Amino acid sequence: MKINWGTGVIIGFGSFMTFILFFVFLVQSNSKYDNELVADDYYKQESKVQSDIESQTLSNALKTKLKIEKTAEGLQIIFPADIDYKKITGTISLYRPSNQKLDFETKISLSNPIMLIPNHKLVGGLWEISINWKVNEVAYLNKETVYF
Repeated sequence: MKINWGTGVIIGFGSFMTFILFFVFLVQSNSKYDNELVADDYYKQESKVQSDIESQTLSNALKTKLKIEKTAEGLQIIFPADIDYKKITGTISLYRPSNQKLDFETKISLSNPIMLIPNHKLVGGLWEISINWKVNEVAYLNKETVYF
């Protein structure tokens, strides 16, 4: 049986489409390949963007800024010295863009103006840190990206 060039082109296109569709199906159905959103509650987070902008503006207007420093013990978060650290409440969220399983959140608990996040909680790589803190019902927000 002889195959002309038109039939060969159709067979080639069909084979190529089958090949591509097979791999698309394989990746979508395999749990090894992560197909998740950046955050589970993405749309809920987007609804509070304006309040985040206001909190960041308040934080940037402080005389003494919050500092994040890498040390041998871990990550130090140094709150402004001109604010009474006993009145500070809030949370620190550490987000790892490459692996959602490494993300964690911790409450701010201070015995001095410095909070330490120990090395054993941080895997080397890029971390996005979001510090939501309040003093006397005034909300502040600091965001920073750190390579640890």
